[in-house]
Amino acid sequence: MSTSSLASSPSPLPRKLVFLIADGMGDQPVDALGGRTPMEAAATPVMDRLAREGMVGLCRTVPQGMAPGSDVANMSLLGFDPAQNHTGRGPIEAAAMGLPVAPDDVVFRLNTVTVSEFAEAGLMRDYSAGHIATAASTALVEKLAATCLPEGYELHAGVQYRHILVAKGAAGREEAGVFVRPPHDITDQPIAPDLAELRRAPALFDFAAKAAAVLAGPDNPTKANAVWPWGQGRALTLPDFAATFGLRGAVVSAVDLVKGLGRAAGMAVIDVPGATGLLDTNYEGKVAAALAFLKDGDFVFVHVEAPDECGHGGDAAGKTEAVARFDARIVAPMVEALGDDAAFVIACDHLTPIAIRTHAADPVPFLFWQPGVIPSGAAGFSEAEAAGTGLAVDAGHELLRRAMDWTRS
Repeated sequence: MSTSSLASSPSPLPRKLVFLIADGMGDQPVDALGGRTPMEAAATPVMDRLAREGMVGLCRTVPQGMAPGSDVANMSLLGFDPAQNHTGRGPIEAAAMGLPVAPDDVVFRLNTVTVSEFAEAGLMRDYSAGHIATAASTALVEKLAATCLPEGYELHAGVQYRHILVAKGAAGREEAGVFVRPPHDITDQPIAPDLAELRRAPALFDFAAKAAAVLAGPDNPTKANAVWPWGQGRALTLPDFAATFGLRGAVVSAVDLVKGLGRAAGMAVIDVPGATGLLDTNYEGKVAAALAFLKDGDFVFVHVEAPDECGHGGDAAGKTEAVARFDARIVAPMVEALGDDAAFVIACDHLTPIAIRTHAADPVPFLFWQPGVIPSGAAGFSEAEAAGTGLAVDAGHELLRRAMDWTRS
């Protein structure tokens, strides 16, 4: 929808609309959890109550043929069709940083990673270099920018292991066409196919090879021994959220990709001190920020990354704890504070199954609750209960519109 459609956009909703998103929360049965999923094993009394009282179903957040990344899935949940709007992970995170990107630039997400060796025989050991601290990672990135960055490239330090590499004016060059797999998809797998892809863009491969040599030096105390450019694309442009949906909206998240989507759509982007994207994130700060915005705003998108990180780590106990904390420290206080004055959508963006330690494109469980909604018959909130109700949203970007309609009913 064009940003010029404000005149035909919906009338204000009768109550606030709150999306609470636990990244990667959905899963498959896990032997270590007695054949239960983390959602089934976790203590989630509030989500279970809302599920019994509300509507529960499945939503396909990843369009057919697209990779099941958080960039694609969260774009869907914010109401924008990735098939029409998605250009790559890198451009979204560049938008989060407010970086100026020319139309012919190619923007990569750049991880600091741990590999067994940066060679054809190497394996991807850790996509996050041990969840490297931001200060340590920034120091490494600044050193790489000063010592081995090719002409026509820019390197921008981000949060923890997440950085941005810009190939200026490269839209018509080899950089635009390489496909390096996301590092979180290939834990303990050979990196030879990805090095072959990098070699198709000589300047890009030369940078990565020189970076590995610099990081191998004795003055690097971290686990980061390589960089990993992936998720490239051209500048991101999204329709204006307020003009499209008639809502004043905000995003609250620790991760750059969600902030980037919000910023590209003209939403308020709220930074919360202590929001880490891990189990130790500042849950209370996120809740406080969301509630403060809703004093005047209409819609808030609160995103918690911890379940996804635990899924990538193959940590069933940690993921179960992450789901429980989401229920107790995000869902419970938001529902208690807003009560009948809000409608809630609670979901994950994609599944991150413990068994495969990466994302899956299966439809995700979601619930919708507001006072007086007709229940769909779920006994609680889980993947199986969501599949059993028969309620399905086949195009994820339609869930926001559907929720707005349900809020008016």
